[in-house]
Amino acid sequence: MKIMVFNGSPKKEKSDTMHITRAFLTGMKEYAPQDVHVVDVIDKRIEYCRGCFTCKKNGGKCIYDDDMRGILEEILESDLLLFSYPLYCYGMPAPLKALIDRTMPLSSMAMRKVGDRYEHVDQADFSHLKYMMICGCGFPNSKLNFEPAVLQFKLAFPNYHTIITVPESPMFNAPEAAVVTVPRLELVKKAGRQYAERGDIEDDLLAQIQSPMIPEETYAAIVNGGK
Repeated sequence: MKIMVFNGSPKKEKSDTMHITRAFLTGMKEYAPQDVHVVDVIDKRIEYCRGCFTCKKNGGKCIYDDDMRGILEEILESDLLLFSYPLYCYGMPAPLKALIDRTMPLSSMAMRKVGDRYEHVDQADFSHLKYMMICGCGFPNSKLNFEPAVLQFKLAFPNYHTIITVPESPMFNAPEAAVVTVPRLELVKKAGRQYAERGDIEDDLLAQIQSPMIPEETYAAIVNGGK
C-alpha cells in the first residue's frame, strides 16, 4: 500500500501525535510491507487558497506554482492519505488546513446531490483513496474537544475514513510516562496490523486507544504543576 502521511505538527518529528502515527505505521508494516512517505507540511511552500476557482474552470490548474502541484500528483498516486496532527483550537494546524484548502483542483464547479448534501463533481479519479485522521490533544479526556475536527474530517472525506483521537498525548514525549505510553503504543500497533489486514479497526480496540492513559484528575494536576 502506498501511504502518504501529512504531518501537520510544526514540531515535525518531535510531534506528540507522530508517536501514535509511527506506532500505527509500524503495526501496518508488521502485517505487510508498506510504501510510506511522510510530508512535514510546515516545510512545504503552500500558498493560501484565494477562492478564485480558476482551478475548477481550467481542468485543475491552480494559479500558484508551488509545492502543492507535486503534492496533488502524489495524492492521486497513493492508496491511503494519513493526516497526523495535534488539536489546535479544536481543529487542525493552519499549514495543514492550507494544504487541504488547496486540494480544490481535484473537483470542478459542477455540483451533485449525494443524500441530503451537495458535493462538487470530481475532476480527477480519487475513488481508490482511503483516509485516516490521527489526532492527539493535551486535554485529560476527549469530551467536547475533538468533535469539530472529527466532523470536519468526515465532511471533507465522507468515504473510507478511519479516525483515531487520543487525549493526554503530550505524555508520549515524556520518558517518565513510559509505564503507560508504551502499552498504549502497543495497542496502536495492533490497530495498525488490523487496519492493514482488514481495512478497519475493531470498536473495542479503538475505544481502548482513545481512553485516557492515567486518571483525568492526575493528569490535570501534573499539567498544572501540582497546584
